[in-house]
Amino acid sequence: MLDIGLTAILVTSCVILTAAALLVLLLRQARERKIARRRANPAGDYAVRTRWAPSTTSTLNFSSFVYMDVDGDGKYGLADRPMAGIMVRLFDERGVFVKAARSNNGGFANFTMSTKRRRTALRVPGLYRFSVSVPPGWRASGANENQSIRLHAAPESLVGLAGDSLPTPVGLVPGRYLAGRMPAAAQATLSVMGKGEVLESRTLAPGSSFRVDLAGAADAVEISGGGFDRRLALSAYPTDLGLLSPGSVAPDAPLRTIGFDDVTRRSLRKVPCGHAGLDWRNLNAMSRDNTRNSEGYVNGNVSGDHIAYTSSGHPAEFGRDRPFGFHSVMLTAAWLACEGEIALVESWLGEELLRSDEITLSALTPRHYAPMLEAVTRVRLSTRHHWQLVVDDLVLVL
Repeated sequence: MLDIGLTAILVTSCVILTAAALLVLLLRQARERKIARRRANPAGDYAVRTRWAPSTTSTLNFSSFVYMDVDGDGKYGLADRPMAGIMVRLFDERGVFVKAARSNNGGFANFTMSTKRRRTALRVPGLYRFSVSVPPGWRASGANENQSIRLHAAPESLVGLAGDSLPTPVGLVPGRYLAGRMPAAAQATLSVMGKGEVLESRTLAPGSSFRVDLAGAADAVEISGGGFDRRLALSAYPTDLGLLSPGSVAPDAPLRTIGFDDVTRRSLRKVPCGHAGLDWRNLNAMSRDNTRNSEGYVNGNVSGDHIAYTSSGHPAEFGRDRPFGFHSVMLTAAWLACEGEIALVESWLGEELLRSDEITLSALTPRHYAPMLEAVTRVRLSTRHHWQLVVDDLVLVL
């Protein structure tokens, strides 16, 4: 009897499921016929809308825009770039958390809006707060990381809601610092400069590591004594000099910045030998927008639209037989999931390993690595945990 009962239940279930599937198919076919009839009639091709009401199928994105404020002026300008991977949280007027979203490759953290769709983040009128999570050590240049926006009913709009405005763009500025290491039995003086004036000066002791937080006005650094004399124009990003060594690039040396926009106009191409007169191994040039949710590929792009990265996270090299100067390069972790990855940069002159430096990476901002080596023939780039390393603005003396 039990077997007969189970069989009956299974048969009934199959009949119900088949009927439901058939009903869905019939409804879909009926809808397609209705659309076909409408499209067959040219009178509706450019019809003026007469019924204004929220759509039952459409949503709109209400977006918070986040950017790297390169010049730190609190305004989104030509020098600035959209940031990916920044967390933005949405709260209702009671302070209750609603939803969180990270900014995409275009810098937009999107929150869906509709009074007709149940799964949207914004469904009813009210006062909402958009809170940008500022990374540790960073600052919001416009002091606007928290913004409240009122949404009101708009019964004739596409989604039934409209805001008083969109959140104003939020500019983020990384905390800048200068780091490096002194060799044993050597001493030097470090001076942080701003518009030609000394802002700070300190002695670098033998065998010590140093890290100096940089004031906003700092625009250059000078090191003197012990044969380590050098001057470096500071960038908008944290800077690491690595292990200081004698024989720096001369102050008046002709520097050449190698980007990767001229490798290809397409989204992806392996960097070929001969680019900028160098041999290349295992570096790919790629458009910053080629890979979805790739924070470091976006944030590590400091000029143009393309970066280079270590293919499949494996070691990469560039060089040539004739010595050249290795001044500096921008290095970024490819993904927020590998925040804190360690880059190993090895510089060779023939068979001699001149320098081996470890640089802690971030996917949110480049690290300006500036070894300023006067003569190398080969540079090897790798990461400790085999995540991709993003490379841009390689500065050499060729």
